[in-house]
Amino acid sequence: MRNWRAKAVAALAVPVLGVTACGQAGSGGGLAIKVDGSSTVGPLTQAAAELFSDENPDMRVGVATSGTGGGFEKFCNGEIDIVDASRTITDEEAKMCRASGVTYRELQVANDAITVLVNKDNPVDCLTVDQLRQIWAPGSTVSNWNQVDGVRFSAELTLYGPGTDSGTFEFFAEEINGDKEEQRADYQDIGEDDNTGIAGVMEDEGAMFYVGYEYYAANKDKVKALKIDGGDGCVGPTPEAVQSGEYQPLSRPLYIYPSRESMKKQHVEDFVDYFVDNSAEIARLAGYIPMTDEQTAKTKQALRG
Repeated sequence: MRNWRAKAVAALAVPVLGVTACGQAGSGGGLAIKVDGSSTVGPLTQAAAELFSDENPDMRVGVATSGTGGGFEKFCNGEIDIVDASRTITDEEAKMCRASGVTYRELQVANDAITVLVNKDNPVDCLTVDQLRQIWAPGSTVSNWNQVDGVRFSAELTLYGPGTDSGTFEFFAEEINGDKEEQRADYQDIGEDDNTGIAGVMEDEGAMFYVGYEYYAANKDKVKALKIDGGDGCVGPTPEAVQSGEYQPLSRPLYIYPSRESMKKQHVEDFVDYFVDNSAEIARLAGYIPMTDEQTAKTKQALRG
């Protein structure tokens, strides 16, 4: 984990609830919770899990990252307790859950800015949505930066992006290309390993990679984030711009979906309560963008039912 780890427990104001002796046994002999899904949300949930487990040593939270789509597939099959999601559940996924008798709560836990990263030596500072569409549209043949309207920088364009099971892929494709399934296919598919995209941008002057804000926040000294012009001028991916709604169209909420069946286990309920009650501080400590007061109130209302 990152350097937030040493000071995190002391920074949290809300005490951890005690975990009662119910539930399944984990690999370490304690109580277990299984989480899977978004690689964007995964590190945030891992941070919450480690902080929670510090006060509950018998608690084991396993966090995997098979992508939002992959996570929902496992969730609706009853294989996991919580799915991390960088988008809302689709109608098809909800139907699959209903067919399996899996019900759930939708809980926002943070905000995100999909961040377009380039090499530190790249002179381009801002791109419009139209320019991004030229690069990422299905069938695009743009292979050099100077082929993008208004860009004079000359360098071979190498593109990195997540796989099609990723909620980040779907959100970016929807906002830039108008269809969550439509994007050019000739890019470096990093799957759920976002660090591969970071490394690619670091090493290649002409590279571009889009990813969740947390990965940029952890690598600000190594890569450069482009400002995005969604129609009202160039705006950078900052927490303030995301919370105010100025960073458009690449701002989005991040979610966890605990199943109602798993929430009947006291240790799962305690973990979800802890995550929601401490969401702002956990987000800040782990490099994410906290929810606004209004969003936090809505999440707590959804949790309490």
